[in-house]
Amino acid sequence: MTKLVAGITVSVDGYITGPDDGPECGLGVGGERLHYWVFGGPWTYDSPGRGEPVGEDKAWLEAAMSSLGAVICGRATYEAAGHWGDENPWGIPVFVVTHRPEDQPPGDEFVFVGSMEEAIERAVAVAGDRAVHLMGGGDVIRQALEAGYVDELTIIVAPLTLGAGKRLFDGFTRSIELEHLGVRQSPNATFIDYRVKK
Repeated sequence: MTKLVAGITVSVDGYITGPDDGPECGLGVGGERLHYWVFGGPWTYDSPGRGEPVGEDKAWLEAAMSSLGAVICGRATYEAAGHWGDENPWGIPVFVVTHRPEDQPPGDEFVFVGSMEEAIERAVAVAGDRAVHLMGGGDVIRQALEAGYVDELTIIVAPLTLGAGKRLFDGFTRSIELEHLGVRQSPNATFIDYRVKK
């Protein structure tokens, strides 16, 4: 059975982006620090190069990626990532949830879909017995949690406060219970894995 796993990085004070996030500044002002774990340490939007994850960061990422059969993200994440240079970075199907599926880009690197339900249905169909990863943004993860689709949730806590931006659970109205599965820690992040009780 295909499971839906979600993972998102959050600051200690609960923000998933800094203020003013968008295409030129995907994680918001100061939000790069949320993803030091992904790029092996400090980086900025102004610097041309980024590093690679190391140690526990790399181990967690490799373990998570090795089980995936498809990825779901929101249109805002797709835009903020600069369409990943119009090249699928994972080599597995990527479904982008959008209010404008007719904006489908050329090629088959990314598939635009009009609803969370359609994204999950299509992702599960291609993933087979592998996991479907829900990478965000926050609106997409909230929708999936609210609707009861998520089987496992990883909260990646970056050791910083942002003081402003977007919070993961703003507007969340459903009570969910989580079962602790494990924790890993590095200088750049603490990875807390949960099973979502249904």
